[in-house]
Amino acid sequence: MTLLGVNLNKIALLRNSRATGHPGVVEAAELSLDTGAGGITVHPRPDARHTRASDVYELASYLRTVPGAEFYIEGNPFPEFLRLVMNVRPTKCTLVPDAVDAVTSDHGWNLESDGDRLCLIIKALQADASPVRAGLPRRRA
Repeated sequence: MTLLGVNLNKIALLRNSRATGHPGVVEAAELSLDTGAGGITVHPRPDARHTRASDVYELASYLRTVPGAEFYIEGNPFPEFLRLVMNVRPTKCTLVPDAVDAVTSDHGWNLESDGDRLCLIIKALQADASPVRAGLPRRRA
């Protein structure tokens, strides 16, 4: 069976555009999981225009109380992002090569130029003993 994951970035963007703090991302996660979703996805960016680091920590805390719920984080492996992933230990992580000022992700990795750096990042995430599975294919010898 296909597992539905709900991306909460637009909920956070809407919340950030209001002074009320609503809608809340944890409440959106609860509603999503209560209605059949199997996981939650976020893509925190350095400019925090939608999902913020504090949201990620709050979601991680909540999701630890929901048996079987997946937590999926995607983002550019800037140092701040990697610290966040290592602290939160999501179910899955995808490394995305978007620029700091990118409106949305618009390209994939260039493994010719980024492959060695990505291998080091993936090894560091795996060595951290977190259940992170980087969303990249294994490098073939």
